[in-house]
Amino acid sequence: MTSGPEKSINPLVADVGSPPIPEAQAWTKRYEGAFGPLINLSQAVPGNAPHAELLERMAAIAGDAAGSQYGPINGDAPLRQAYAAELSRIYEARIGPEDTAVTAGCNMAFFVAMMLLAHRGDAVLLPTPWYFNHQMSLDMLGIEPRPLPCRADAGFVPRVEDAEAVIDDKVRAVVLVTPNNPTGAVYPAHVIESFAQLCRKRGIYLVIDETYRDFLPQGMNRPHGLFVGEEWRDTVIQLYSFSKSYAIPGHRTGAIAADAGLIEQAAKILDCIQICAPRTAQGALPWAIDGLRDWREANRAEINGRAQVFQDALAPLPEWKIESVGAYFAYLRHPFPGRQAQQVAEKLATERGVLCLPGSYFGPGQEGHLRVAIANVGADVLSGLTERFRGLTL
Repeated sequence: MTSGPEKSINPLVADVGSPPIPEAQAWTKRYEGAFGPLINLSQAVPGNAPHAELLERMAAIAGDAAGSQYGPINGDAPLRQAYAAELSRIYEARIGPEDTAVTAGCNMAFFVAMMLLAHRGDAVLLPTPWYFNHQMSLDMLGIEPRPLPCRADAGFVPRVEDAEAVIDDKVRAVVLVTPNNPTGAVYPAHVIESFAQLCRKRGIYLVIDETYRDFLPQGMNRPHGLFVGEEWRDTVIQLYSFSKSYAIPGHRTGAIAADAGLIEQAAKILDCIQICAPRTAQGALPWAIDGLRDWREANRAEINGRAQVFQDALAPLPEWKIESVGAYFAYLRHPFPGRQAQQVAEKLATERGVLCLPGSYFGPGQEGHLRVAIANVGADVLSGLTERFRGLTL
């Protein structure tokens, strides 16, 4: 007879692997420092501190007893108003506060969207390589994460015809992530808009995760035209994170934008899993959306500059091929055909003191790749990667 906790564990949870980043971080305990201090390029962590005035405002809010009370399920009204106005400005659209909800981070927003749209036995298309928390969430909900292949020779941008080939009656949504995690790829507006047209035609939803929207390449200010007009309301759900743009990942603040009717339904889920999003950041962000616009633009330029420094650092090592690079991430083909990506990443971490993640964490067919989170450290550190990668053997 089975004894202990195993007999009562939901198999949908038990069958999902452990969170991969802590597993990878454990490798660093075996690094003895031969190449200098550890360089952690494993997790998308803002490489700069929050703006001083944002910290001051959050400290004042945290010290106010009112901020310790429950807030509205869908988020504090001033933040929803400010966020809706920002969306309307960026996308040249009409988006109201009632079309938004604040969540405890973008992972929460994704979980809510999937629970809202699909149930056990349904399927959702994920661009592959995929963000592992998306796949883990779907597995735990009993929803099939169906790969939407993104190929290196197409810049890891998904193609509508590939999606059409794998959509059947089980598919409830297509997920796009742009700028992409893990590849850094930025999807062209016409590609995004063609996916929306496909989803409208097939009667399913397009869920677009724009966590890294504020780090688009310079000169690219409107990511797409999905929100122009009103057709988007029966097709599009957008997800966002304040964590990266404002350097506050520990304050867990994300958002959903969708038609108000969907937001009302999402509130049922939010009431059960969070009651309200953390309130300290909610109180300060309405000021920050306008007040820190120049600061965010400077960070955007800095992150894009780091991407170029990373490319320059690996240029003398053509055996390490950068197949995609963009906001926050680079996707790197390692020079060891037939070897598992985890072996390569573990060797880099334990011998050279560079921690990045194996492609195998990001879905099927990714053993030849590593994901590098280039935003975590300064340009001075990235420029020193040449010698860390040079001459690695397995």
